[in-house]
Amino acid sequence: EVQLVESGGGLVRPGESLRLSCKYSGFTSRDLALGWIRQAPGKEPEGISCFSWLWSASFYATSVKGRFTMSVDDATSTVYLQMNTLKPEDAALYSCVAGEDECRGEYFYLGMDSGKGTLVTVFS
Repeated sequence: EVQLVESGGGLVRPGESLRLSCKYSGFTSRDLALGWIRQAPGKEPEGISCFSWLWSASFYATSVKGRFTMSVDDATSTVYLQMNTLKPEDAALYSCVAGEDECRGEYFYLGMDSGKGTLVTVFS
């Protein structure tokens, strides 16, 4: 059974950094693709990063490219999202996802399992 538990969200000011963590179980990063999505109130989910060891592929949304970095530590079954230079528009519920996908496009998360999320608030 795939299980995903996020942590690390919080309250930050614009320009600051935050690192999110997602502990996964029931699979390894060689079995399934891993990714992060976010959803702000009243908006559709946005796929922001994805990594597939199987397909040697990664994806970052344009909105976060150059500021966010995703990494995977299979030894601890943890996937991280390092978020730098945060902006007010980055405020959202961030969730970790896992599933079979090539990580080629922004809708990679469709059909994937998701955790409950961790909230990121960016305020001036």
